[in-house]
Amino acid sequence: MNSQRSDAARPGASRGDASHTELVYGVHAVRALLTRHPQRVLRVLLQRGRQDARAQEIERAARAGGCALERIDAERLAQRLGDVVHQGVVAEVQALAPWDEEQLLAAVVPAPGALLLALDGVQDPHNLGACVRTADACAAMAVVIPRDRAAPLNATARKAAAGAAESTPVAVVTNLARTLRLLKEAGLWIVGAAADAQQQARDIDLTGGRVLVVGAEGSGLRQLTRRHCDWLVRLPSLGAVESLNVSVAAGMLLYEALRQRQAR
Repeated sequence: MNSQRSDAARPGASRGDASHTELVYGVHAVRALLTRHPQRVLRVLLQRGRQDARAQEIERAARAGGCALERIDAERLAQRLGDVVHQGVVAEVQALAPWDEEQLLAAVVPAPGALLLALDGVQDPHNLGACVRTADACAAMAVVIPRDRAAPLNATARKAAAGAAESTPVAVVTNLARTLRLLKEAGLWIVGAAADAQQQARDIDLTGGRVLVVGAEGSGLRQLTRRHCDWLVRLPSLGAVESLNVSVAAGMLLYEALRQRQAR
């Protein structure tokens, strides 16, 4: 399953935007970059005074990858990043361009059993990052998000993804409904998560080419998105709470797909 996400199968996987850099912070996210894509790391900033095992591991990885490394005071880090939990580890990296619709379809066509996760207007970058992290764990080919009125894949989302954003592509599309239609025409089936659905996720075959769609925080799937779904499914819930956090719902749906695929 992971072979679907090899660099050879990823259009534009190694294509960065040399004119744009971004800051990635947090131990896990920076370590993943240094391990998988050291050529994209322009500089590593370590908080002065950090000599613990994780900081030493980051320093060794930076030196092994030939990356510039600088010790920097906590105050200067705060000035650069603002009020975020950076764990004293920051990487300045060459931005990796997200997939567009054309690249997404080019990757899907030769992979008829592809598993995708689509987020219909998720607003919180923490939720976006958590979804990318779980998608990576479940061998999803990509995560699809709309360009407008949705959380971008920024430094906050990357930290929440704990490095998964460097191995699982995020496809940013102009019109999610159109993209879902094109994915259906490419042979994938669309499965949307909805609390009012009659069928449970476990009752639907999730072993072939599937796009799992979860909606925004609070509002759920838009009506236009629902109309493009082949199935609407709900997740089991025995408590008083009506709906789950979007990243939790995405995780449960992804792991149900993984369970079925491993069983088959």
